[in-house]
Amino acid sequence: MQLRRLGSAGPVTSAIGLGTLGLTGGYGPVDRDEAVATLWHALDAGVTLLDTADFYGGGAVESLLGTAIKGRRDDVVVATRGGALFTPEGRPLGVDGSPQRLRAACDASLRRLGVDHIDLYYLARVDPEVPVEESTGALAELVAAGKVRHIGLSEVSAQELRRAAAVHPVAALASEYSLFERQIEGTVLPVARELGVGLVACSPLGRGLLTGRLTSVDQLGDGDYRRNHPRFAPEHFARNRALVRRAERLAAERDVSVGRLVLAWLLAQGPDVVPIPGTRCTTNLEMNVAATRVRLTEQELRLLAEAIPPDAVSGDRSPRR
Repeated sequence: MQLRRLGSAGPVTSAIGLGTLGLTGGYGPVDRDEAVATLWHALDAGVTLLDTADFYGGGAVESLLGTAIKGRRDDVVVATRGGALFTPEGRPLGVDGSPQRLRAACDASLRRLGVDHIDLYYLARVDPEVPVEESTGALAELVAAGKVRHIGLSEVSAQELRRAAAVHPVAALASEYSLFERQIEGTVLPVARELGVGLVACSPLGRGLLTGRLTSVDQLGDGDYRRNHPRFAPEHFARNRALVRRAERLAAERDVSVGRLVLAWLLAQGPDVVPIPGTRCTTNLEMNVAATRVRLTEQELRLLAEAIPPDAVSGDRSPRR
């Protein structure tokens, strides 16, 4: 497995990490034993960055992760988020970026994970009622206390990133980035690179659309949270599926899956980009890891970007409230 450093002085991780949102059951039923086996398989495959959040399943995913890494702590870069308010089931209620909330959230995450420190601790979202400098200062205090090694921010603007980095070095920015979502390329990503902040690319497979395996919204179960995402609504899905078919033709020419191809495209965007595709099964995990062995020419990179132009993607990326 290739290694990459998140930020100019951040943690060294595998080039591809593992996102754990799917382990909440939001993409379909999750068997706990199978989920732990998938996490073990990820570690065996050289995946070191395991990315989660305290609101995934109301903390249940952090507990699951803690079970999986027991006895293998040195093999893992644990990343989690704090500052969100949620129900016991993990339904979001809002954000609270106050120092007291972040301190309490960090302590709760440490207990659920069963670790004495968190390698990368993100502010889940900027609280509009709390200056980002104040929230960042609280994260810096957690670093000074030895509870956190590096801090990160999630889905922030370029200005918010600058303000936070002026308080304490930021190792990573977690933000949605894929062939389907490239908004950060204009302003946020250049500032991150100027400041030496690495990018953790969330939803790098477009929540499954870019794998090519999702060909109809009828494949989504009644409880699948993507049913609340505009891009999966019938009026948008057909247009987005047509874009994926363009990429599938390029993948066929390379004799690789379209999922591997789009992950390889992301990896080629810079050595500071670490995608975190999520999965619930070992087969998909192996396919994602295999993307690190795909080398794309400049022409192939250009053709892929042209196949799915940003202004052609239909529907907003954010879920309906």
